[in-house]
Amino acid sequence: MNAKPVKIARLNANQADFDQHLDKLLAWEGVSDKAVNERVEEIIAAVRAKGDAALIEYTARFDALDVASMADLTLDRARLEQALERISSEQRQALEVSAERVRLYHEKQQQPSWRYTEADGTVLGQQITPLDRVGIYVPGGKASYPSSVLMNAIPAKVAGVPEVVMVVPTPRGEINELVLAAACISGIDRVFTLGGAQAVAALAYGTETVPRVDKIVGPGNIYVATAKRAVFGQVGIDMIAGPSEILVICDGQTDPDWIAMDLFSQAEHDEDAQSILLSPDQAFLDAVQASIDRLLGEMERADMMRISLETRGALIKVDSLEHACELSNRIAPEHLELSVADPDALLPQIRHAGAIFMGRFTPEALGDYCAGPNHVLPTSGTARFSSPLGVYDFQKRSSIIFCSPDGASELGKTASVMARGESLTAHARSAEYRIKN
Repeated sequence: MNAKPVKIARLNANQADFDQHLDKLLAWEGVSDKAVNERVEEIIAAVRAKGDAALIEYTARFDALDVASMADLTLDRARLEQALERISSEQRQALEVSAERVRLYHEKQQQPSWRYTEADGTVLGQQITPLDRVGIYVPGGKASYPSSVLMNAIPAKVAGVPEVVMVVPTPRGEINELVLAAACISGIDRVFTLGGAQAVAALAYGTETVPRVDKIVGPGNIYVATAKRAVFGQVGIDMIAGPSEILVICDGQTDPDWIAMDLFSQAEHDEDAQSILLSPDQAFLDAVQASIDRLLGEMERADMMRISLETRGALIKVDSLEHACELSNRIAPEHLELSVADPDALLPQIRHAGAIFMGRFTPEALGDYCAGPNHVLPTSGTARFSSPLGVYDFQKRSSIIFCSPDGASELGKTASVMARGESLTAHARSAEYRIKN
């Protein structure tokens, strides 16, 4: 029996109503509804008021775990090391290889503090320091991603963050040993088996047991995302991430089965994930459609993937590879594959993308796990103004200003004029005191 064809959108960039179709395809509103916002606000208020008691209560309610104290929700270093011993040697090697590659890549992002001295002795510069404490949210239960632990924790450690705290829910007591092993390899300092908005609130405000952090990173469900948005300002956050997405530009010469599987690699995340292919070769688009129809039935998450492909996916005919680059910049994808003979020729035309995968032999999946660059990337078009998570997200920059007497005298004259122009007399006089007579 033939598999049911996948009704993925087939578009031509030259059709009269293409812009409307594309806008509809890209539309994504990840805004929480009123009920979710109210629930999250209630949870945050309870954690702020009751601390550990609220965490224990919510863990019983949402994760079906009755515990006597926070000690039952705390994992020590010995437990993380135990997890590392429990996983298979093959899994351990994969985690260690991935971790080392991620570490080496992010070490290249380190920036030194700097300063320079002007002729009159004035010194200007910038001091770079790590955050004191960072919190990492890791999904638990069925949605367990040890790769996310590596991608969030290792850059923080490379940046020099002294303490990294991880929260991970364990619904009904389900503990993912790979996640804990990844935490061990990444050098995470403290782990609490907490989840949801209550975990975010605990990290943002602190409780008797959970320390307050300076920044919260890591993916989560709508309640986690809403809580991160709510506590932003009290702490820093990485981003409010939308569904995962991939855009493939192909010249028509890559094996269509490869491209179909690359599209699948996003569709299997969830029903809202987006997979789009751009090609100037109509026959190739037809071949990829045939591969999608033939291969989907082999996938474990075929039903969910079908929904993703049929509601948010598309195969789009473009005039040329240059035309594809123009559309790519409009879409500003999280993941962009340049599956072409000469990706370097196209690269200068790409302005907006979270990560760019060059050539036929560089599938996005390698970036998710072990290539080295971070897989925490801007989604929903935010690559227009955002960047991948990196070492710089776990550091602060302080300006350094030292004025010599001569420098203060000269700068004071300029500052005086500027300040009096703004009617800020105290500013002006403060500067004028340093002017030599």
